[in-house]
Amino acid sequence: MSLELDFYAMMVQPMRDELTQLGFQELRNAQEVDEAMKDKQGTMLVVVNSICGCAGGIARPAVALALHNDKKPDRLVTVFAGQDKDATARAREYFEGMPPSSPSMFLFKDGKLVGVLHRSNIEGSDAHHVAAHLVALFDEYCA
Repeated sequence: MSLELDFYAMMVQPMRDELTQLGFQELRNAQEVDEAMKDKQGTMLVVVNSICGCAGGIARPAVALALHNDKKPDRLVTVFAGQDKDATARAREYFEGMPPSSPSMFLFKDGKLVGVLHRSNIEGSDAHHVAAHLVALFDEYCA
């Protein structure tokens, strides 16, 4: 069983790396989520990562494109749905009134949720379209 889990973790690691290589801090448990959310100053983008095709083909590439914008969030954090279940469940508690969705993206400013892209905004779209939505949020809320 542990060999199977190790193999699965190896398969998922590149999906994690796509965001951490962009400067995202990976939040792997509920305590790390609470710690990140405690800092309410400035802007923070939370990406709920996923192994699905729309995460790999649209969401993660869109985030990479959007981060080329002059204005971008002060902090970048991510949880991985289906992998880090406690962290993802805790993060979702901060997305008040929002249904669970992965992949998804949440922009906070001074501790308040100001922008959301759900899976329904990502799936069936393309990376450039999703990046444009993120850039519009960055331009509006980020310094």
